Amino acid sequence: MTLLTKPNRHLFFTGKGGVGKTSISCATAIALADKGLKVLLVSTDPASNLDEMLGVSLGSDPTPVPGVSGLFAMNIDPETAAEDYRARVLDQMGPAATDQDKATVREQLSGACTTEIAAFDEFVGLLADDNPQFDHIIFDTAPTGHTLRLLSLPKAWTGFLEANERGASCLGPHSGLKMQEDRFRDALECLGDPARTTIVLVTRAERGAIREAARTAAELAELGLSNQMLAINGRFTPSDAGDTVAAAFAAEQTAALAELPASLASLPRDEVPLKSFDMVGLEALRALFAPNDDLTGSGTGDLPAVTDLPRLSALVDDIAAGGKGLVMVMGKGGVGKTTIAAAVAVGLAARGHSVHLTTTDPAAHLSFVVGSDAMPGLTVDRIDPEAETGRYIDKIMTTKGRDLDEDGKALLREDLASPCTEEVAVFHAFSRVVGEARSSFVVIDTAPTGHTLLLLDATGAYHRQMTRHLDETAPGRMITPLMRLQDPAYTRVLLVTLPETTPVSEAGALQEDLRRAKIEPYGWVVNKSMAITGTRDPLLRARIKGEAAQIERVKRDFARRVYGLDFRSVAPVGLSELRKIADPA
Repeated sequence: MTLLTKPNRHLFFTGKGGVGKTSISCATAIALADKGLKVLLVSTDPASNLDEMLGVSLGSDPTPVPGVSGLFAMNIDPETAAEDYRARVLDQMGPAATDQDKATVREQLSGACTTEIAAFDEFVGLLADDNPQFDHIIFDTAPTGHTLRLLSLPKAWTGFLEANERGASCLGPHSGLKMQEDRFRDALECLGDPARTTIVLVTRAERGAIREAARTAAELAELGLSNQMLAINGRFTPSDAGDTVAAAFAAEQTAALAELPASLASLPRDEVPLKSFDMVGLEALRALFAPNDDLTGSGTGDLPAVTDLPRLSALVDDIAAGGKGLVMVMGKGGVGKTTIAAAVAVGLAARGHSVHLTTTDPAAHLSFVVGSDAMPGLTVDRIDPEAETGRYIDKIMTTKGRDLDEDGKALLREDLASPCTEEVAVFHAFSRVVGEARSSFVVIDTAPTGHTLLLLDATGAYHRQMTRHLDETAPGRMITPLMRLQDPAYTRVLLVTLPETTPVSEAGALQEDLRRAKIEPYGWVVNKSMAITGTRDPLLRARIKGEAAQIERVKRDFARRVYGLDFRSVAPVGLSELRKIADPA
């Protein structure tokens, strides 16, 4: 690994969900600590799984990792960070502030955008060069869309602060934000300094992941962060040239890498081999950068029995029987949510239903997966934050601004320039789409877990606000979006996972979060299962043994209904390929 030869003090791992950011960042941290260096590993992902990977319970303070001398790890907990941020803002108000003033500011500080800026504030504090305790600080970030949102915050808030001189915003007193402005600017300068920081774009040798890495590289460069390198995870070399499954898998990887965009091909590159085991535990993480393990004999003998799961076509039949409703496809980044959502929507349309397929994911891969061909009954679009924000501002200016004078309108428009307006606008768009399912099918491809939970938090906050003074026994009472999500006759939530330890654990944690919100998942989809491919390749057969255990774990511990989708060396793209996996055989 060239990454380990002369590493910078700050290593920042980012990329599409599911490409192996956490595995590679953990393995890097362990390798550096094993050299006698003091290392801090930090997760900025709201759905962090560092605890499971390292086998230690982590909090918001650096915690020693047993078994790795010199390594400390921590999670930036968004909710804890937000509460600390609120306390600091309230302290700045001084003794003259009344209880009512403080209550008003606390209410202003209750939004999801406050959580984002607070988490970024914690992240910024770790970039300070006056912290000599650690030789290296390694950041394992949230999936790309969420990370880019965080990194764009300093620029967004600087523009807002320059225009807004009224002394308050949805993040509290204006003076408090102005005080943070220089700190945020210094953090971006540190991230963009090639002498202090390396930004590692993690991808797999797959066209979708590579496309996302190229987009990320360009957007980071626009923020002044061009000090990048590329890490390609899961590189597979078949050991049996006659195995058609293994050969097709390797050929597709080679073809994808041959088409690397120039922006990625020019970067320094490391390749990490595909392993026969899950990346959980110190032994596995230490072996990640080593040559592939000896699998002599693994390609012989019987594989464990895997109960044949109902296919995706059976799931589509089950959903179609309802005639209408909302389908929300959720899960960890990189597990194939977009493919599953698109296949379900195409399958429903093929069965004669009217279907609206949309996404809340900032990365928005739907158009690529579905393709450009039209299909009767199917409408495909996305909830575009920029467009929705523009529509929302126009609506507010037309309604609330209608009776204001020019100064009042200017103040209102200035207030709407806050980045928090985007949060409100996206929520309203989401609510509108949820309401469409009263008369037809709506399929929503959600953002990776952490970002989706923020949206659901906003949905819950709206529900509490709307029902605070509502008489529950009154006829014709208001139906909020959260009520629709909680109604199993209206909404079917599908959790997508891979047959691997960490994705299954994260889907299980997401299910618990949903249940706390009184939302019960309809079923699970286990994606990319190699169990029935018939491969003879020793490495792939070794992976199938672990896969079988995870499928049984899903059935035993988590899911009421489980459906399966087989591994394909080429991802299904376009209407015809999606129909093949959604239509009965």
